[in-house]
Order: sequence, then structure tokens, then C-alpha cells
Amino acid sequence: MAIAVLGGLVGGAGLRVGPVEATSPISLIAPGKAAQLVAATSGEHLAAARAVGAEAQLINASMPFSTAPITAARPFDLSGSDPLDHRRALLCLTQAVYYEAGFEPLSGRRAVAQVVLNRMRHPAFPKSVCGVVYQGARAPVCQFSFVCDGSLYRRPALAAWKQAETVAAAALGGYVEQSVGAATHYHANYVAPYWAPMLAKISQIGAHIFYRWPGAWGSTAAFTGRYIGEPADPLSLRPPLRQAVLTDGTAVPIEDATTASAPVARAPNDVGGLLDTTKGWTLNIPMPSDTGSATRAIAQQQSTTGQLAATAPASPATVLAAR
Repeated sequence: MAIAVLGGLVGGAGLRVGPVEATSPISLIAPGKAAQLVAATSGEHLAAARAVGAEAQLINASMPFSTAPITAARPFDLSGSDPLDHRRALLCLTQAVYYEAGFEPLSGRRAVAQVVLNRMRHPAFPKSVCGVVYQGARAPVCQFSFVCDGSLYRRPALAAWKQAETVAAAALGGYVEQSVGAATHYHANYVAPYWAPMLAKISQIGAHIFYRWPGAWGSTAAFTGRYIGEPADPLSLRPPLRQAVLTDGTAVPIEDATTASAPVARAPNDVGGLLDTTKGWTLNIPMPSDTGSATRAIAQQQSTTGQLAATAPASPATVLAAR
């Protein structure tokens, strides 16, 4: 299947792009190697992590950056495209920038937008902006975790959304974030995914580490994919909002989706897309204010319980359990 994807280049709208940089002849990657790389960085393998937290940060720090020059991608310009395609692409790219890097440095937000566009032009990924962003939305693992973790059903914080939209509009108008070159992958610095050593580590911006495919397949000359427009309404691409069910069978109420807030913190093992929607754990994401109040309430309850326990006489059963 992966091999078929690699060969599935299709024609599309003509785009104004910058001159192609001079490159040495590109040797094709072996189909078996290509399939292996795609399989290792998508599907169930996408969520596999060697470590998280402080241990992951040590592993990431020990991995050297590639010494190969970083070549900027060619500009991608949709300013003269069909208005419907442009609106859809802008919405999908804004969502990716906002939910993946809404409060990262400006260069980090631009880098996420660049990764989406780089993927769209690489043979291994869909040939539309929304297709890239929503890839895996109906499969077990989303390529971008915000698509499946319920974030899309919450109203974004307006100011941060506008900033993300500005970044997305610039990227669709030809802006190139040169610091990430031909990067097609990234992950948070507090997780060490199994697939990272298979790719070339090229830069880190804020909390995200960026990678490109190895060898010639990761060069800008490999970006031979042709944009096909945006064939689907982004709303139709969303996975359905489902109620989370705890292991004891208790249904968790779905929060008020109209409340504005910042993007939720990514999962501890966030590698850009890792939520298994078949497990039923999709969608209860508490508001930051709710989380804080709930924590305080629990702490207060535990404190009160501890005080009562300290003053109450121990029952025989309690004494027996203590022994």
C-alpha cells in the first residue's frame, strides 16, 4: 500500500513557485526501503516511543543534527488559485498551526506550516493541504493528534487563532520557513519516538524537533507531488465527536464546546499524531480552569479526609491492615 502511495503522483493546478535549485542527480530510493520508512513513521508505529519526559530529552539531546546543508523548499503560492480551494486550504493550515504550535515562537509556527506544505508536495503524502492535515482521521492513528483528540470541537482563543491564520496565509502566499528545509516530520522534545533515528534530524525550534527523510528522498528535489486542490470540505473530514468511556464503564460528560481556550497541552508521548481512535478515549479534554479547580477540590478533600483520619480512633480492621 505504501509503495502505491509513493507512485501515486497526480496532476493538479499550476502554481507559481520559485526557481528550482541546482542539485546533483537524484538516485531513486528502493521501493522496499521507502515502504519501510512510511510504515515506521505512520499508523500504529507513529505512537511508539522509546522514552518520555526527562529520559526522552536526554535521548534527543544525544542524537546529532545532520551536517548536510539545509536547503529551503520552493515557495508554494495559492494566491491565484480557485477561491474555494484557497479558503479550505487556509482553514486546514490555520488549524494545524494553531493546535500544534499556537504558543510556540513565531518561527516554530511557521515551521509547522512548512512541514504541512512539504508533506503535500512529497510523494509519500496526500496532494492537498487538508488531505495532509486530516490524514488518518478515519484510521486508528491521526498524523496530527489535534485532529482526533477533540480539539477541533472547542472554540479557539481568538487572538492566537488570528496569529495562526496570518502564518498560514503567508505560507500559502509563498513564504518559506528556511530553518526546517525539507522537513516532513517533527515531535515534541519530551518524547523520543522509535522512528526518529531513521530520519535526518535537522533543527529544533521551541519544543519541536524537525526531521526530513534520509538521503535523496529527503531533498527538496524529491518534492515532485502536484497539488490537486481541496476536494473535500474540512468539516466533513473531521472524525465524529464521541463520548469517552472510562474503564469502569462510566461515561464522561462532554464539555461545553463553545468555551474559548488555548490549545490543550499535547499528550506526554506526543509525536505529532498518535491518538488511537479505536480505543474510545477520544474526547474528554478538560479546560485549564476546570483542571485547576478540580485539582484544588481533590487536594482539599484529601486534606480534610486526612485530618479526620488523624483524629478518629482506629478500628480493629484498620489496625489489622496496618500490621
